[in-house]
Amino acid sequence: MRTALSTIIRRFVHDRRGNIAVIFALGCIPLIAAVGCAVDYSMATRVKAKLLAAADSAAVAAVSQKSPGFVAASAMTGNGTVVAGVNDANGVFDGNASKTSGLTNLSRTSTVTKSGITLTANVQFSADVPVTFMGILGYRKLTVSGNSNASSSLPPYLDFYLTLDVSGSMGLPSTSAEAVRMQSINPDNYRQYPTGCTLACHFSPQNSACTDSGTQGYPTNNYCLGYAISRVSQSGYRNLLSTTAVNSTYPMGKKLSSTMVSGLPNSLYSALSPVSNCASDGTDSCIQLRLDAVGNAVNQLFITANNSMKVTNQFRIGIYPFIRYLDPAYYPLTSSINGSPTNPSTINYAAANLASLLDTNMNASLGSGGTHIDTALSSVNSLISSVGDGSTSSNTQPYVFLVTDGAQDPQVKGVPNGGWSGSNHATVINPTTSCKPLKDRGIIVSVLYIPYQPIDPVNTSFANDEDDYANWNIPLIPASLQGCASPGFFYTANTPADITAALNAMFNHALITAHITK
Repeated sequence: MRTALSTIIRRFVHDRRGNIAVIFALGCIPLIAAVGCAVDYSMATRVKAKLLAAADSAAVAAVSQKSPGFVAASAMTGNGTVVAGVNDANGVFDGNASKTSGLTNLSRTSTVTKSGITLTANVQFSADVPVTFMGILGYRKLTVSGNSNASSSLPPYLDFYLTLDVSGSMGLPSTSAEAVRMQSINPDNYRQYPTGCTLACHFSPQNSACTDSGTQGYPTNNYCLGYAISRVSQSGYRNLLSTTAVNSTYPMGKKLSSTMVSGLPNSLYSALSPVSNCASDGTDSCIQLRLDAVGNAVNQLFITANNSMKVTNQFRIGIYPFIRYLDPAYYPLTSSINGSPTNPSTINYAAANLASLLDTNMNASLGSGGTHIDTALSSVNSLISSVGDGSTSSNTQPYVFLVTDGAQDPQVKGVPNGGWSGSNHATVINPTTSCKPLKDRGIIVSVLYIPYQPIDPVNTSFANDEDDYANWNIPLIPASLQGCASPGFFYTANTPADITAALNAMFNHALITAHITK
């Protein structure tokens, strides 16, 4: 019996038939466990992906423009947590996460923070995903977690100081065609420039710079008339000229009647209603001057600024004209830039009527006689009391926009109708002394160069050869102004359309730079 049992046992031990089935049965245990774990893990991964998508949506929503957090952060006067943004992020996350099933113990933490002009959101989450197959390994759940970040630039608060050259050379006609029209009718300095003077002389006092028997050689009641004629109908002015007293020494061979001459310049304005500004070139109603074109371009800048504004009072703009001095009171910084150019109380009107500031020899706030760009830049530097980073309305970032033909002229004329002093030989500014103090404070200087036009023909006998010195100086101007401008902020424009495009480009460049650097 014992021998039979022993034989059976030996046979069973040495029998190899059915090994594959046994081994397969034993191997199925870990294989099934692995597949089960993969199923559980895949479920957890899907849940995490859905929660991560919810976190992404919440973070992006919290910093998007016009979101509660963005609006609240834009109005904050300092840095820190943006509660409205946190609430918004939580609401968006909760709404999306509620659509996800198969989880327990969901938690989330949102932070939305303002730092300078940067708004940052972070949404973190964790949740438990119950498991089935992994239970045989002792697990009851898998914990998933993740976070999402998003940031955006808040609208920077910027101040623009428009430092505008209104000296005599900015009274040149705005285009070559306008210059031809001016040359044909302008009597100013006719004895020196019988082929036609293009520079509208704006000195208002009688006998100040234009005299009938001296510079004019033409009866104008001893007044300069170029500017006055540029403000009235050109066909109307020609109709006023005498057709009987033809004289080759007069522009067009004709002159105004004696009765009208005795009342100039008011008699001209009584006969022909003047325009306050010349909005476009080539019209019969006026001759457009460079400052007319600059004024129109500034009003287009206001439109661009209004269209770019993301929050109330984001931009402040001031107009600061200069001749010998910079006038800080012409139209100081204001956020009200959406007025009418026909309403005298608005900055829009002040811009449209820049040509009225051309050197009259009557405005003590501007002075008279030369072009003192260095003094203007020093004065605007003094106006800027602090340099902020643009993060709040009380921490604004300043930009100086210098618009000029770049010819520095240190001469001076007393106001009103005073004598001349100082050199009238044109030169250029020194970027180190004139512009570096601004840039060293972190103020960006953006320069628009409106090229100085060569004087032709040159009258070497006029004012100690002023014409030649002006022409010789022209090649030196671009480098001096480029050295004055902050890197990348030098622009050149000549035509009215180019001036408008350049000022808009300067504004947009400032807006982009404010976003990048802060």
